[in-house]
Amino acid sequence: MNLVTLMNSFMKLILEEKIEVYNEFSLQHELGIFLRNELTNYKIQFERNTKFFNINTTIKHEMDIVIYNESEKYAIELKYPQNGQYPEQMFSCIKDIKFMEELKEQGFKDTYCLTLVSDKNFYSGKKKDGIYSFFRGQKLIQGTIIKPTGKKNEEILINNCYKVTWIGNNNLKYYIIKL
Repeated sequence: MNLVTLMNSFMKLILEEKIEVYNEFSLQHELGIFLRNELTNYKIQFERNTKFFNINTTIKHEMDIVIYNESEKYAIELKYPQNGQYPEQMFSCIKDIKFMEELKEQGFKDTYCLTLVSDKNFYSGKKKDGIYSFFRGQKLIQGTIIKPTGKKNEEILINNCYKVTWIGNNNLKYYIIKL
């Protein structure tokens, strides 16, 4: 199964304004409906707790979308930030990557992060260091990443390397990371 191809096809429909999404909840449900129509041999569920799969030790516990049958399971984490807070939202995207790494380590065949933005400050701007370097520059997401604002005592260790590659138009851009 090539979920990246399916997700890109879905995102193309959004960019062409054939599917309207207006917040993260609508993104989650529209993608879920799309996937249900394409993947008829799988269950597509929303906000499924990791405990359903006997997984208890993850950074988060609710998967935005889970796709599974008797022999395979996949997870997708979604972000559609719309209220600024760029460094906080970027760190939240890093947290999603860690969560997807953990699920992959615990038996998920593949996991994915899909982020959609309508604000250019996520992918461009003057600041290109720190957390911004992963989303505005070409720096790979890897190693220890420290929370950029507030109490800076939270850090996340990303085990592998991931690159954010933005796709889109002047109004919307997105990236998909397959873990």
